[in-house]
Amino acid sequence: MTTIDEHLLRELAPQVLGAVVRRYGDFGAAEDAVQEALTAAAFQWPRSGVPENPRAWLVQVAARKLTDQIRSESARRRRETKIVLEASPEENVVPPPDESPVEQDDALVLLFMCCHPALTRPSAIALTLRAVGGLTTTEIASAFLVPESTMAQRISRAKQSIKSSAVGFVLPPPDERNESIGAVLHVLYLIFNEGYATSSGKTLQRVDLSSEAIRLARAAHELLPENGEVAGLLALMILTDARRPARSGPNGELIPLDEQDRSLWDQQAIAEGVQLVSDALARGAVGSYLLQAAIAALHDEAARAEDTDWPQIVALYGVLMRLSDNPMVALNRAVAVAMAHGLDQGLALLEPLDRDPRIKDHYRLAAVRAHLLERSGKITSALRYYEAAAEKTASLPERNYLLLKIARLRAN
Repeated sequence: MTTIDEHLLRELAPQVLGAVVRRYGDFGAAEDAVQEALTAAAFQWPRSGVPENPRAWLVQVAARKLTDQIRSESARRRRETKIVLEASPEENVVPPPDESPVEQDDALVLLFMCCHPALTRPSAIALTLRAVGGLTTTEIASAFLVPESTMAQRISRAKQSIKSSAVGFVLPPPDERNESIGAVLHVLYLIFNEGYATSSGKTLQRVDLSSEAIRLARAAHELLPENGEVAGLLALMILTDARRPARSGPNGELIPLDEQDRSLWDQQAIAEGVQLVSDALARGAVGSYLLQAAIAALHDEAARAEDTDWPQIVALYGVLMRLSDNPMVALNRAVAVAMAHGLDQGLALLEPLDRDPRIKDHYRLAAVRAHLLERSGKITSALRYYEAAAEKTASLPERNYLLLKIARLRAN
């Protein structure tokens, strides 16, 4: 399976799952069938080539597998037997080449389905990351800073809740969408983050994930155009993704924000993101995603790293911390304070995080401390924390960057 085909399968997986769930209604069985179809594609496509309509191919294979399962369990599963008897396999499993807009929105419907208010919020978010984002249980556990076994149980419970509650595969009516939107936005945020800065593996980013998160955020914004947090999250994604062309070198190596060639940033995307932030702020409601987008806009509007308005960023992080008990926010604020008010003040703000179980063992805490110590001229201490960060990260590009920092500091 080529890299292109792997990305294609990741991109198509939620669309195919949505189509099969919409037709058959059984989330758990549909997910199993789609996984079998993806496995079949992984073996067959390298030999036979990618089909002209890969989405239709996957839907057809998944639906046939599900139909076979329905037939074999007809005595116990009367509703599925009825579906099989009422439609031929050709009518029931193959989507037309010219797919309707409703079918194209299956991933968005699946997103709302997984984030249904009937589910607990942690379970809903975990399930959606698995079904819509295509993240592994390990990746989701890393995003939530919890053990993998805990996350596996959470996802299993969510699937059972979906089955027991018989949640329908439809977009919630307009007056109910705001009930689910908080969980929906959190999921999209995590999917985007995993795509923009992959937590493990050989690649720095997974554009398929970040692009799908942006696409779904745009669709959510169309559904709820007056919701400031939806606009804020979309703006945050666009403003962050605008820097992607400068984030890596010719060999995929990581280039940190302050060293990036800002002429490579997507100015059209930056203008769009800034406009979304401005429009949302004008409506008056300020939430955590909109604040993060405003911070991203300040970074993107600085022509040079030294032109960054750090005092304004510190002020925004102060407001954000009053809205969100998130250790990553506190970590980012420490960096901003260091840049605006002095390295010692920033380092002092890291000390409480050493006692926070959610982040104390995270590689980013060690990496940030190393960076601030290096800028302070405390090279021996910086080396120790760079080494600790390199040991903790599961991302090969991150590790390579940290090891290169270590080598350069030792050489000097």
